[in-house]
Amino acid sequence: MCPHFFFPNISGGDTTIKRKANKKKDSGIVNEDIRAREVMVITDSGEKLGVKPTGEAIDMAYDRDLDLVLVAPGAKPPVAKFMDYNKYRYEQKKKAKEAKKKQHVMQLKELRLSPKIEKHDFETKLRNGRKFLEKGDKLKISIRFRGREMAHTDQGRNVMMDFAKRVEDIAEFESRPKQDGRTMIMTLVPKKDH
Repeated sequence: MCPHFFFPNISGGDTTIKRKANKKKDSGIVNEDIRAREVMVITDSGEKLGVKPTGEAIDMAYDRDLDLVLVAPGAKPPVAKFMDYNKYRYEQKKKAKEAKKKQHVMQLKELRLSPKIEKHDFETKLRNGRKFLEKGDKLKISIRFRGREMAHTDQGRNVMMDFAKRVEDIAEFESRPKQDGRTMIMTLVPKKDH
């Protein structure tokens, strides 16, 4: 038998491991959580009632079936307002959700062309590129030169410039065509006023 035994805690102390709560602390200071002795009180209709002892202000809020919420803790004295705190939090969450819906995260989309691209293929790539730009995405255009095509990089540059010219009504250059080894890259971004 192994000489290292496991003995339970016989001292009678609590052996449970205490974990920190992983909840976000609410940012609002409400009712009994207000630590200031006095607060400047504003009613739910915006009327200033003046400086009141915190306990009295809380009682006044309860009489109106409202909460006393600290809105300016850094002021001298701190400013507190009567409001339905749960309704206020609900409205704030709703506004944040709406703002998040309306924001568009710009993505980088890539189209690959070739220096000897056929007219029909070019038109298809152009249509797709316009769709991406109209949605508000960045567009990276690349051309890979193979073998002897390296001797005719100007042909690839012409294809890129033609593409840029055809979308100039909705896009502008972020970076003009640049050669990087066997690849030429150009980046277009949607125009800000579009």
